[in-house]
Amino acid sequence: MQFKPLSNRVFIEVQEGEAMTKSGIVLPDTAEKEKPMRGKILATGPGKMNEKGERSAMSVKVGDMVLFKKYGPDEVELDGKKYLVGDEDDILAILE
Repeated sequence: MQFKPLSNRVFIEVQEGEAMTKSGIVLPDTAEKEKPMRGKILATGPGKMNEKGERSAMSVKVGDMVLFKKYGPDEVELDGKKYLVGDEDDILAILE
C-alpha cells in the first residue's frame, strides 16, 4: 500500500530502542517512555503552504533517522504493522 502524507506531515517507522545500557544494566519500560523516540522517515508531505501561497521546503527527507516526541505523532496500523504519522514539528532532531 502506498502512503503519501499531506502538507507538512511525515510517515515514520519506529525503531526499537536499546533495552540494555552499554554497561549491561537492563532498562525497565518506564524508563524508556520518558526518552524521545527514534525512527526512520518513510514518506513526507510536500510541505506547508505559507502566506504567499508557496510551499515551504521540508527539513527531513525519506530515509532520515530522527528523534521525535513521544506523544506528538498519531499511531496508525497498515498491513498489520504500526507506524506513526505526525507533523514535521514533532521531530526534534535528525540523527547522522
